[in-house]
Order: sequence, then structure tokens, then C-alpha cells
Amino acid sequence: MASIDQPVQKPTFAEAFRFWLKLGFISFGGPAGQIAIMHQFLVDEKKWISDSRFLHGLNYCMILPGPEAQQLATYIGWLLHGTRGGLAAGILFILPSVFILLALSIVYVTYGKIVWVAALFYGLKPAVIAIVILALVRIGKKSLLSVFHYAVAAGSFVAIFFLDIAFPLIIVASIAIGWVGQKLVPGLFRHSRTSAQNDEHEREYYLNRFSDPVTDGLSASSVVMKTVVAVVLGLIPLVLFILLRDDADFWLTLSGFFTQAAFVTFGGAYAVLPYVAQVSVEKFGWLTEYQMIDGLALGETTPGPLIMVLVFVGFMAAYAHGNASIADGTLGLVTTAFYTFLPSFLFIFIGAPFVEKTKENEKLRMILSIVTAGVVGVVLNLTIYLGKAVIFPLGFNSVDWFAVSWLIISFVAMYRFRLNMMLWIALSAVAGLINYLLIA
Repeated sequence: MASIDQPVQKPTFAEAFRFWLKLGFISFGGPAGQIAIMHQFLVDEKKWISDSRFLHGLNYCMILPGPEAQQLATYIGWLLHGTRGGLAAGILFILPSVFILLALSIVYVTYGKIVWVAALFYGLKPAVIAIVILALVRIGKKSLLSVFHYAVAAGSFVAIFFLDIAFPLIIVASIAIGWVGQKLVPGLFRHSRTSAQNDEHEREYYLNRFSDPVTDGLSASSVVMKTVVAVVLGLIPLVLFILLRDDADFWLTLSGFFTQAAFVTFGGAYAVLPYVAQVSVEKFGWLTEYQMIDGLALGETTPGPLIMVLVFVGFMAAYAHGNASIADGTLGLVTTAFYTFLPSFLFIFIGAPFVEKTKENEKLRMILSIVTAGVVGVVLNLTIYLGKAVIFPLGFNSVDWFAVSWLIISFVAMYRFRLNMMLWIALSAVAGLINYLLIA
């Protein structure tokens, strides 16, 4: 173990690369679980970065659209080894789950109509709804800190559920409310916060609050160059679609939609899923509500950020468009992954040098708290939207009592008894199969 007299040395790129690769295969449990895994290894075990620097990066990743855990990995990789470190950390965080979800998507469209496979997914659906409810409860506990926060959450729910206002507009409105609120009545929603800066062993870590800030790229020319590189990378597939595909319109729509989704993914995957589901199911007709829930179940059972559910949507959209073409589905999945995560890398590589130069910004935290409160209302909408399809599969005159029962059992098991989510998902699949065998 390192001591104050013998501070930890900078890890080699090979050491860090091995950890990022391992993380890509074990990053289950959603953002909370993934961040906990990174904290345990990077802070507690290896002491590559201190609590204060870890949380400082996390606070700003929470503000950005996109998966905060993947962005935090990219951020820390950049701190340790510059651009190549950020690319390695960010890409390896998602690459294993891309391949796993591709394999599962192919199995799903190939064998999903087989009775016993359908029975497995039948058990998964209510468990997934319970997981969404758990997310709602946990986000609510952390973010609804005052009557004002509850009012914002309620307004967000009314806006998306009853008024059909688009999710991005709700996020913009939440940011505006937070900005105006912290200017006019900051005491209305200011809350206490904890800090890791009292760690008396701060200097034991390689990166700590006394380390010089990493500010490489802190210039207007660097920002312009990185933006140009990202734009060029984003245009290359579009040009290829136009030149090589007769159905370029579909691919341009697919690419544009998931690029837009990437820019409005505030509050994590549970926040953007209602928007993706609403547009992909109801507007484009790329997949059904049931298939959307199945995709969420697949996403919950694989490592990587839950936003990877979007690549399943991309697969199903291209698969259906290509008349059940696995090749088109694969291209749709890869395209979706590319446009979903490209903005995340841009945000980190542009923003990280500026973040390094700042201290914690209380005003920014106050605005973020309002955005997160707005997200609670959006997640409640997701819960109702998906729960309705599971509990009332044939309309409100028909209740699926197995789904109701297993949803309640799943929630109690994971919330009250804290049973492992992955274990419960496996048990839920078995429960669906047993239910089929009993009624067959």
C-alpha cells in the first residue's frame, strides 16, 4: 500500500488499458454500479486518483448529456494518459457490450418467436418494469430535496404525459428554471452537500487535489480542431450512405435521430428512453412497445451503459427496414452505437481541460438539481408507458395478473431484500418459462 512518503506512481498505459478492458466486461448494475466499480479499483485499490478528483469529474459528467459512467471513464483515462487514454477508456467501456448486444439481437430476431424463448421474455418484462420503478425511487430520493423540486418533477410529468411536450424541451425548460431560480431565489432549492476534500491522506494518490490541473487543450484553437474532427467523423458515414445505398434517406434519418438523442440524454438512459420509445415506436414504427421492453431487458443483462438499449433499437429499425436482413440490422446497430457515443467523446475532450481549471461551482450544482428533478417526472412517464403495455397487454379491460404479481414480487425482492439485479433477471426468465409450462 502506498504511503505519504511513497506516493503512487503514474500507472503505465498498459496497466490502465488492462483495467479499462476488464471494466468493459464487468460493468453491470447501471451507472451507480459502474461508478462504484471504478471507485473501488481506481480510488480504493490502485490509488490512481483521489476521492476529491474522482467526484469533481463525476459532478461535471452528471451535467453533460450522455452516459455519465462512460464519460467519467473517458475523463479519468484522459487525466491519466491524454487523448489516447480517454479513447481507450471510453471505447473499451462500450465495445464488449456492443458485440454482446449484437449477438443477443441476432438471437432475438432469429429465435424470439419460438415459444420457450417468448416465455423467457414474458418473465423478464415485469422484472424490467420493477427495475425502472427502482430507478424512479432512487433518483427521486436523491433529487427531490424540497417542495420546489417536487413541483418541477410534477410539472415535468404533466408536460410529457398529458401535454405530449418533447423531452428535449422539458430539459431546456428545467435548465432555464434552474438558472432563473438560482439568480432570483437561491435559497429556495439550495441543499447541503458532502465533500471528499477532507481526506487527510490526499497525497497518497497519484492524482489528488494538490496535483497540477491537466489543462492540455485549453485554447480556442484546440476546441475548434476537436470540433472539426468530430464533425468530419460524423459526416463520413453519411457520405458513404449517400454514395453506396439506394435507401440513404432511412440511414440519414436513423443517424440524425440517434445523434439528436445523444445530445439530449440528460439524467441517464432512463430519462431519454421515453423520448426514444415515443419517437421510434409511435412516429417511425421501427419496433413495437413489447420489443422496446425486450430491448430494455437485454440492456439490463449486459455490461456497459444502459443507453446501449439504443443500439438494439437501431438494430430492429434497420432489420425491419431491410426486410428481416441480419446484415442491415448489424449495420443499424453499429451506426447507432457510433452516433450515440461520438458526442460523449467530444464533450469530454473539449470540456475536460476547462473542468480541470475550475473548482466546484455551487450555482451549476443548483441548476443540475432542477434538471434532475425534471428527469424524475420523465422517468415516471416511462414507468407508466412501459408498465401499461405489460400489465394491460390487450387494453384496460384485460389485466395480466402474472405480470402484476411478478412486478410486485420483483420490486420487493430488489428493494426490500436487495437481491442482486442480475440474479433476479435470471430468476425472472425462469419464472416466465415455468409459468408457460404450467398453463400450456
